[in-house]
Amino acid sequence: MNPEKQLRIIFAGTPDFAVPALQALLDSSHEVVAVYTQPDRRSGRGKKISSTAVKQVAVDAGIPVEQPFTLKDAEAQKTLAAYHADVMVVAAYGLILPAEVLQIPKYGCLNIHASLLPRWRGAAPIERAIQAGDTETGVTIMQMAEGLDTGDMLYQTSCPITAQDTGQILRERLANDGAEALMRVLEQLLENKLSPEAQDDRVSTYAHKLDKKEAEIDWSKSAVEIDRKIRAFNRSQVAFTYFNGKKLNLFVSRVETDKDTSEPAGTVIEETAEGICIATGDGVLSFSRLQLAGKNELDARDFLNGRSLLGSRLPS
Repeated sequence: MNPEKQLRIIFAGTPDFAVPALQALLDSSHEVVAVYTQPDRRSGRGKKISSTAVKQVAVDAGIPVEQPFTLKDAEAQKTLAAYHADVMVVAAYGLILPAEVLQIPKYGCLNIHASLLPRWRGAAPIERAIQAGDTETGVTIMQMAEGLDTGDMLYQTSCPITAQDTGQILRERLANDGAEALMRVLEQLLENKLSPEAQDDRVSTYAHKLDKKEAEIDWSKSAVEIDRKIRAFNRSQVAFTYFNGKKLNLFVSRVETDKDTSEPAGTVIEETAEGICIATGDGVLSFSRLQLAGKNELDARDFLNGRSLLGSRLPS
């Protein structure tokens, strides 16, 4: 890319998902003039103050970091405008950008959204795609508008969702795809080759934010539905059930298509080093990686060392 055609960019993002896009910009001839990210917050058992994943990268690169609690007040907007950015790139930032902010950069604001819009607008597109049984997802680079993920689509790239994909696996894949897609769009922007496409609101779906209560497993559901939930919630809220009154987190599961049972839903019917099999409302599910409250996350083999769930009935 011609160094004379570089863009002045403000980057706004917070979690690990946003890091590949920021790194791609830092490795390019574009100039990242500022990074916006969520304020530092206390997290973990020790409630220590921790920086966001995006902030850590920005600090290491010597980029100015802004962490406002809101972008709705005039002072915050004045600060943003002072960077004289050509474009603002947003990836899982977590703050609403008011109309005034969308109009500040010369070319507006671009969003890296982890779905094939207009499917799965909203906060949890990756998890909802897995949970719904979608066989395909992707990334959309969108020109941001006032509505929730309603802006014109500038570029899309797709990828399959396999029966082994978890929310975490898919998130990492789409983060890298998003970084590549962003660089293509910025190149098209400089060459005046963008072709905005309006979304069809009639076929849009909404990806509700994940809820902790929603993560509890209902064993009366089918093995297919439960497997999708466990995989979707992996490393987000984390799906869970209870064993002997203690919370049991479930990370990796599989539908056992060659097994059948007449036992009531929630009954543990088999234990092997490869997995713990449980009856559901329709079919048998096995889980191979789990964690009892207050204990370490373990594979089934290690979890069953000196412990057995066989014959137990987990609550529905």
